[in-house]
Amino acid sequence: MHTDFLSGLATGLALIVAIGSQNAYVLRQGILRQHVLPLVLFCALSDAVLILAGIGGAGVLIRNNHTLMQVTRYGGAVFLAGYGLLAARRSWQGQHVLTEQGSAVPLTVALATCFGFTFFNPHVYLDTVVLLGAIANQRPDPGRWVFGAGAMTGSFLWFGALGFGARFLAPLFATARAWRVLDALIALTMWTMATMLAIN
Repeated sequence: MHTDFLSGLATGLALIVAIGSQNAYVLRQGILRQHVLPLVLFCALSDAVLILAGIGGAGVLIRNNHTLMQVTRYGGAVFLAGYGLLAARRSWQGQHVLTEQGSAVPLTVALATCFGFTFFNPHVYLDTVVLLGAIANQRPDPGRWVFGAGAMTGSFLWFGALGFGARFLAPLFATARAWRVLDALIALTMWTMATMLAIN
């Protein structure tokens, strides 16, 4: 049982640790200390729901639904490219927000943005529902559910560490130049992922 849990934990972490659009957004909000707990919970709970769906058999349906994957693919590419433009504009104009000085975006806006990064990315479905679901379902009950619990734990640990650990980077972002560099990197990340979605 503990082997299934640890295997799920390691596999889940391996799939989500790569810096992508969702992680970049949580990191930025973590540095700003804006809506960190709601965003961490949203990301981790979203992963949990998708992992459970995959173990429950939804992975087969998603893998065979070409229309759903195409709509998600191109919609995600447009969303990521648009957010990349916003980040690039912040970087070019030097629009930065310091925790002590700036006003936070509304929680609804932050969650809606995070929703886009999560559910407009077809790789999320492939990683959680299809891949993790397939790996988990190679195990008999209750092992597949224990594997899923390990993967979900990995998601909570990662997003918690990313969101709340980002505050320790705050001293590095005490200048406008540091924020311009961060926003430039975020823009490049968004555009790279948008291009990958559009052509792959």
